[in-house]
Amino acid sequence: MAETLCLSDSDRSSSSDQSVPSRSNNRSLRIAEKERKKNEAEDSFVLALRYFSEVEAGTPVTGNDELDRNLAVVEKVAFSKGLSPEAISVLLEFAMSLRMGSSPCVRVLKCLIPASVVPQQAVVRAVVWLNVSKIPISTQVLFIKWVLTVFDLIDAKDQLRAIYGFIFSFITEENLCPYICHLLYLLTRKENVHLYRVRKLLELQSKLGRQPFLMHLLSLYKVFCPELVTLSIPSRIRSGFKNYISPWKSALVAVQKSNGQQVSSSISAAFTIKEKSISRKRKHCHLDLPALSSVLNKEPQSEQTSRRKMVPLVHLSSFAQMLKDMHRIELPAQMGSLLGSSLALQYLDCVQEESALLRLNFWLGCALHEEFLFCRQTSEEALQFLNNLLSAQHFLQEGFSSSDAFLYKFLNVWDGSLLRPQILGLLSNIPVIPSTQIGRLLFEPLTQLFFTSSMFFKCGLMECLNNMLLKWLTWHSVYALEDDLDISLNSHTSINITLSGFKDSVMELVHFVGRLASLGLQLEGCNTLLLSFILDFYETVCDTFLKFGLPLVVMPPPGVFYPALLATDPVSVDRLAYIMHRYKLNLTSAKSQEKQTEPQQAFHISRHTFRQFNHYLVFMVNCLWNCRMFHANTDMHVREELLHKSNVPQYWTRFDFIHHPAFTGYAVDFHQKCWPGKKDVDVNSIKQSKPWSWYLEYLFNQGFDGLKDFVHSSISRQVTAGDKLQDSQQR
Repeated sequence: MAETLCLSDSDRSSSSDQSVPSRSNNRSLRIAEKERKKNEAEDSFVLALRYFSEVEAGTPVTGNDELDRNLAVVEKVAFSKGLSPEAISVLLEFAMSLRMGSSPCVRVLKCLIPASVVPQQAVVRAVVWLNVSKIPISTQVLFIKWVLTVFDLIDAKDQLRAIYGFIFSFITEENLCPYICHLLYLLTRKENVHLYRVRKLLELQSKLGRQPFLMHLLSLYKVFCPELVTLSIPSRIRSGFKNYISPWKSALVAVQKSNGQQVSSSISAAFTIKEKSISRKRKHCHLDLPALSSVLNKEPQSEQTSRRKMVPLVHLSSFAQMLKDMHRIELPAQMGSLLGSSLALQYLDCVQEESALLRLNFWLGCALHEEFLFCRQTSEEALQFLNNLLSAQHFLQEGFSSSDAFLYKFLNVWDGSLLRPQILGLLSNIPVIPSTQIGRLLFEPLTQLFFTSSMFFKCGLMECLNNMLLKWLTWHSVYALEDDLDISLNSHTSINITLSGFKDSVMELVHFVGRLASLGLQLEGCNTLLLSFILDFYETVCDTFLKFGLPLVVMPPPGVFYPALLATDPVSVDRLAYIMHRYKLNLTSAKSQEKQTEPQQAFHISRHTFRQFNHYLVFMVNCLWNCRMFHANTDMHVREELLHKSNVPQYWTRFDFIHHPAFTGYAVDFHQKCWPGKKDVDVNSIKQSKPWSWYLEYLFNQGFDGLKDFVHSSISRQVTAGDKLQDSQQR
């Protein structure tokens, strides 16, 4: 029995060894069979394309099994893998030439699903067929819809723009007009705008009414040539180019995903917008920011790409490639997609193409006015849209003219809380405004918001205005020309402002913030957080000459200086000391440069500024160092009988470095470390010669660098016999 079992095991092992090559052979057979079927399918597709390219005109359709079989093969490949550019050229030529009538034309058009790109030449030939063959209007509409759907996939647009006038001639056909207007909107450049075309559009408008698609095309014409379009275009135009139901969108998305490609920006954006128009719920249709991404195969760009005249921007993947093809780049149809791509923004900033900027500003202005001007609630789409816009502006380090125009209107209806971080961020990117207009555009609405909003809004506004001033000063230091000192307000515009005009605008802004800060500190009880943001602003103001090269020095108002000096937190006093130190360096440097320059080139800091600085400096030294706070010649003069009635001992020393509320804790701590054995704390003992020097070093080691710079630059210390500290103020 044991022998039988052993034999059985041996046989089983032998059969198992024999099954290994058998399974391997079966797998090879399956692979070979699969490859054979694939080749047969490819051969049948090639034969189908050959049939459509060689079929003669007048071939009957009814009962034509060969036509049905070849159409089925093409449809299977189109909806599974997509069609190559050569296949699209063959099928589009067959359909639009009507060799076999109009019935197979519709079926062929519906299966034109590109796998990569659409040849421009094929589209141009198809457009020409519109005027040659007698294609039914419904089929013409279907063809134009297909062109709009795959517009971003067309490998170039130069030949299409060359037949702009031919395409424009179809605008008189009422059924085609909405789609032709959309196509023209995508193709229009400044050189395409002529008076006779404007007149034709106005004639159509008088016939059809104020149709949105006509208004949008006219508004674009007005952007390019405002002198030709005298029609008043409303700022809020409802969507003129509807997201028409297209038989290709879902198939395109499926094909591109199956091929492992990123979905086209235009297709995905259009596909994600809901088609239902029944719902009355507000849809943020403008706020879907399409991502700029390549939809093309990353296959060799050898011969085919080298023969193209234009390179679509979506094909570029690196900055080096963009520099190589800088003058051959074709912008996308949806200008909003530029905001989502750093490479596209780099191109926009480098080239400064007027038509691209006009299109982008037009689209952005429509989106902002449509969705935000009368908005009363926040949505996730709105938040994301503004964040993307802010990110683009930070990347470019400047704003867009359309967003500036929107903000000037929005500030008058804003409640100060809706989308506050985003709106303040956009506000900080506003370029320099002439001093004659800045009050009406900015100061009036901001003043109302400041005094009717919370303390946190006041802090946010102070930070916003500080960032605005920083960008203005940075633009001055970068764009100021050596000859005439003219400053380009924005690299996207040609508006210039003189140095004196720029100084006036900066001065108006600084004085405006000074007024807000003084009253804001009174309203909020000298809130420490608000004071911190105000001091941030004056840290920028105090360095306008040395850091930014602007011959202008503006001192803070008393309503800011005294609350900062008498603040109960040491950080505020330290920052004020740093600000005063920087003011002294700027004024000293400006004074010396004024003496060295020739009279005709010299600039002058007003005597009032020097007088105000000296006044602040003397008071600050008397307060912190000389113990003469209530001196008769200071702003803090109080009648002596009132001071005696306060019962405050040595009231004239209450705000020196030892008794100041901001430093009392440090004085007590230093006393305990210096005299650990003493039970009674007498901080006045610190005023002795050596302890005083030690105490100052102790304060400076706590991180009060502003106080350290202020003391070293503005105060000289002299010690006489008897350990009596003699202090003298040095101008």
